[in-house]
Amino acid sequence: MSDPGARPVGLSTSGPPETILDPESHALVSQLEAAAASGDARAVGDLVARNPRSSLAWATFAGLADTPIEAYAAYRVGYHRGLDRLRGSGWRGSGYVRFAHPGNQGFLRCVEGLRAAAAAIGEDDEEERCAVFLRQLDPAWPPADLGGGA
Repeated sequence: MSDPGARPVGLSTSGPPETILDPESHALVSQLEAAAASGDARAVGDLVARNPRSSLAWATFAGLADTPIEAYAAYRVGYHRGLDRLRGSGWRGSGYVRFAHPGNQGFLRCVEGLRAAAAAIGEDDEEERCAVFLRQLDPAWPPADLGGGA
């Protein structure tokens, strides 16, 4: 009998398992969208402080950074927070984490942002690692609807 509260980790004989993170709350997404649309980095920062485990919040905050190094730092925190959530959801370092699932999007936005920020500051090895990691997590990368922000 399965546990109804268990996190979905799809197991298949035809490929790696897939991990799907729970989506962010509608309230947080709405607040992030409103704060980002106004360009209010302080309001987004307040949301990050109240939701420090949210990769989507970190990605939104990083998107408002004034410099590439500030973006790099915020994306890196969001990336690590996302790894923590993935591990807590059964991910064991391999398998798919697809962008098609809303709960995965904040983490993947952080990895993509980290890749781009690494390129901007000349951290070529990190840029390449992130690019490869994204394709391993989601073979359809990059998604057409990647966009930015929340």
